[in-house]
Amino acid sequence: MTLYLRHYWKDERLSFSSSTNKSMTFDGRLVKKIWVPDVFFVHSKRSFIHDTTTDNIMLRVFPDGHVLYSLRVTVTAACNMDFSRFPLDSQTCSLELESYAYTDEDLMLYWKSGDESLSTDDRISLSQFLIQKFHTTSRLAFYSSTGWYNRLYINFTLRRHIFFFLLQTYFPATLMVMLSWVSFWIDRRAVPARVSLGITTVLTMSTIITGVNASMPRVSYIKAVDIYLWVSFVFVFLSVLEYAAVNYLSTAQDRRERKMRERARSQSLPCTCSISQTRTMTMMDGTYSEADTNSLAGYTEEPMVPEDEPEEKQKAPEKSEHMVVHLSMSSESAGIKKRKSLRALNIIQNTHAIDKYSRMIFPGSYIFFNLIYWSVYC
Repeated sequence: MTLYLRHYWKDERLSFSSSTNKSMTFDGRLVKKIWVPDVFFVHSKRSFIHDTTTDNIMLRVFPDGHVLYSLRVTVTAACNMDFSRFPLDSQTCSLELESYAYTDEDLMLYWKSGDESLSTDDRISLSQFLIQKFHTTSRLAFYSSTGWYNRLYINFTLRRHIFFFLLQTYFPATLMVMLSWVSFWIDRRAVPARVSLGITTVLTMSTIITGVNASMPRVSYIKAVDIYLWVSFVFVFLSVLEYAAVNYLSTAQDRRERKMRERARSQSLPCTCSISQTRTMTMMDGTYSEADTNSLAGYTEEPMVPEDEPEEKQKAPEKSEHMVVHLSMSSESAGIKKRKSLRALNIIQNTHAIDKYSRMIFPGSYIFFNLIYWSVYC
């Protein structure tokens, strides 16, 4: 930051008599010939006094010996930041001034007018932060080798602008999660469509996470944006797993139905009856009582011939024709129990139901997560 640093002190050696009581102003050449405070910025990484077109230093001496020493300085200082709530965070940075050689017994530093000693231009703005407030403090700093020193603090409270991160991070992540829900409305038999959609959303979320972390300091704790992005990534990944479960259950259900049809064929009862060439009998699968099944006793295994045939033909053995009749024996109570068991497992076996419930569970859970997230960090 660039600031005007003004020092006030009284040096009686510089007093002079004046009938008009007016001060005298000098440039930086006189500074080297008088005593000035040796103030420096404690956590400064780089600082310099502007020298275009000449040294930006002003010295004003009053008749009673009061001195005003002003200089224009640009300072790049360190600020310890906590990114646990990034980018919904507020940071407090301080600019610290201290005498380099004089201890508190030799030189005492203090703010002339407290917080009113600081004044800023209302047009000043930062690209990422909003300056909420600033205040001044002072305290003693101790060095084991040299002693106690007066230290002045300028504390700034900065709040980060969120709109940039909403556009670059939060909105894309939310759209990717919503895009992954589209697969719930796609037919489960459209394997290429659902798989490609899931993979695309997963890779896009990975790219967003990588881009955010690349522009951030490598800290060892979890940031607020990490929580949002990783929860969004989990939702996208779960949508892919949901289709894997639907596809697996669909295959298992088809296999189960095929085995049930084969078992039904193998458990049917064959009945071979000898009938004549001119007689036919047809029976449909169904539920038969014991009396109905006993009525089949009239059919014998011996060859049967019609009565109106000639006697010669009756005596001549003929090749009898056989007909296979399948009788399906079942009870009404067994059918009811079977239907109840299938109804209990309907949600698991019916893949349409899985997609149907996912259409409600996934959006509801994500909305609930957003309510908790924004209420905690905002």
